[in-house]
Amino acid sequence: MNPADDRPGYRAPRWLPNGHLQTIVPATFTPKPKVAFRRERWDTPDGDFIDVDFVDGAPGQPFVVLFHGLEGSSDSHYARSLMAAVAALGWSGAVPHFRGCSGELNRAARFYHSGDAAELDWILRRLRARAGGKFFVAGVSLGGNALLRWLGESQHQAEIVDIACAVSAPMDLARGGESLSSGFNMLYTRMFLRSMKPKCLAKLEHFPGLFDRDALLSARNLYEFDNIVTAPLHGFRDTDDYWDRASAKHILNDITVPTLVLNARNDPFMPGIHLPQEAASCVVLEYPETGGHVGFAVGAPPGRIDWLPRRLLHFFEHARPAGG
Repeated sequence: MNPADDRPGYRAPRWLPNGHLQTIVPATFTPKPKVAFRRERWDTPDGDFIDVDFVDGAPGQPFVVLFHGLEGSSDSHYARSLMAAVAALGWSGAVPHFRGCSGELNRAARFYHSGDAAELDWILRRLRARAGGKFFVAGVSLGGNALLRWLGESQHQAEIVDIACAVSAPMDLARGGESLSSGFNMLYTRMFLRSMKPKCLAKLEHFPGLFDRDALLSARNLYEFDNIVTAPLHGFRDTDDYWDRASAKHILNDITVPTLVLNARNDPFMPGIHLPQEAASCVVLEYPETGGHVGFAVGAPPGRIDWLPRRLLHFFEHARPAGG
């Protein structure tokens, strides 16, 4: 293993005593840095489009790509914090939006999902052609799981990327889905459904009969939603098939790119008891006790969200690339 890490691990401040507060406060109340993004719209091979937000740095400097989480965007707290740090270094960066997440409904009869390695492959190869220096990629939550799927499925073909990081990735989607289907965690589920259901209703206006409208409206959790929408739209038999085949836990031993997997053990979306304990020798499994789901705030209230970008950039700068 190439830990490439002499930094102390994360520890949540005392005023954030549990995983829920460590998740909610950074995402909702902690100030986000300003970032001057430049947007490009790309036509996809299947006649759809995605929007990509760029930070333009100095020629020859490293290039950092970030894949966001479920219903996230370049405005998500973790995206703004990482890209602000990238810009401060004079590096370049890009936040590709998954289909339908950039503020405008996509054109095709599909959305995005946790295991869409083919989509990531197309995006990353197009971005790699622009990078004049080192090429790094990070993924958060759903984007982290999708990134790990791409790394494992592609194996040596993924070595167009020098170093990768996945943060708060739900590597066992079934266990994560179960966790989000009861108790206080239903707060997060309702938040996601409040965003996704209107998109689905708009999609039905363009594609009548694409899925059952009444079943969609009655969906109470992600299992039911994925059974009605995500699984059938993206070639899976049902939710169980989707959650199994898209989970990154199956392919961690197939990764050949130096990769940091950073998950807090108190993440409400992916409890520590379900975190994988084995991976390829080039994969660093870093599981701090605290941090919540993409939380990792530090400092006095309302906190700062600069620990995570510093951790990722440190790994990018100090890990040893494949073959290096």
